[in-house]
Amino acid sequence: MFLKSLMFSSFLLLVASQQIPPYIKQCRSSDPKLTECVKDALHHLKPWLKTGIPEIQMPSTEPFVMDSLSLALTGGPNGYRINLKDMETFGASNFTVKSIKLSEGTQPFEAVITIPKLVIKAKYTSSGVLIIIPASGGGDFNAVFEGVTANVKGKMSTREKPNGTFLHVDALLLDLNIKKPRLSVAKIFNNNRILTEATNLFLKENGHEILKAMQPQLQKKLSAEFTGISNTLLDHVPRNNFLLD
Repeated sequence: MFLKSLMFSSFLLLVASQQIPPYIKQCRSSDPKLTECVKDALHHLKPWLKTGIPEIQMPSTEPFVMDSLSLALTGGPNGYRINLKDMETFGASNFTVKSIKLSEGTQPFEAVITIPKLVIKAKYTSSGVLIIIPASGGGDFNAVFEGVTANVKGKMSTREKPNGTFLHVDALLLDLNIKKPRLSVAKIFNNNRILTEATNLFLKENGHEILKAMQPQLQKKLSAEFTGISNTLLDHVPRNNFLLD
């Protein structure tokens, strides 16, 4: 009797361990519309990306935090430089997968993702001369990027573990196209009105050029963040929970 009870308990534990988490939408590899199913599965994840998944230690993406970013916006010995730190990015979970090409063999996967608006809030310090005004100081930085399109390309591999086969993102490249950047600063230079207005005028008139200078670092940091988030999920969910053979 004890042996039967033990076997039954073990069976229940096995079944429980194989339950599909609610944030996973399964697809079948034989599905002729597999690409559409994968797109739907990614969209299905959005509420959990926004709030985080505590049971697998996956943090919320609203906001997700980046460390720092440094830019030289004008040249010369007194060139205008800014440093951003404690960067919080909002809006990344509100994405739409416009197209996706699944990985085949050694070929990378590719996707085009749109985000209506990304908002970045950060602490700001600057040094140098802005136009003709000494502009060393610090304060708050805000960026609103509207009409964001991300072209994503990446490589995946599989890893064998005692409890199954798991997917892993090995590399992820991100190329951003932003239609409308709006940059501004506040509470800078001890609330000096002239310096604040001059800085915001510079940021407004040179938004696309500043974005161009920001982009390589921003893309690299976003790629690293998204790779980490993806692998946190993939490391906890076996491949056959995502994709049925």
